[in-house]
Amino acid sequence: MSLPPRNSEGFLENAADWAPETAIAIARESNIDLSDNHWEIIELLRLFYKAHEVSPPSNRLFVKAVKEQLGEDKGNSIYLMQLFPGTPAKTACRIAGLPRPTNCL
Repeated sequence: MSLPPRNSEGFLENAADWAPETAIAIARESNIDLSDNHWEIIELLRLFYKAHEVSPPSNRLFVKAVKEQLGEDKGNSIYLMQLFPGTPAKTACRIAGLPRPTNCL
């Protein structure tokens, strides 16, 4: 599978080019095998983007959005870091085909 055009950090140039197969391929680049727990977060992020036309701008707001939708068990930094190592918001947004969060390093 060839991936849609991406920028130098691996984010899709156009969020509309995303498909589940794209997510699987991008996740593999980070050695992540997507589970149901990953897909739950990816879907939440895509809905957030659809509603606000922006990615969660920081890890803190990412955690807060997950907590509001899925509860404290999943809306915490440790859980999200286990699913999306490194900078969870940045990694998850890249896999979800969304723009880079503005405040993520």
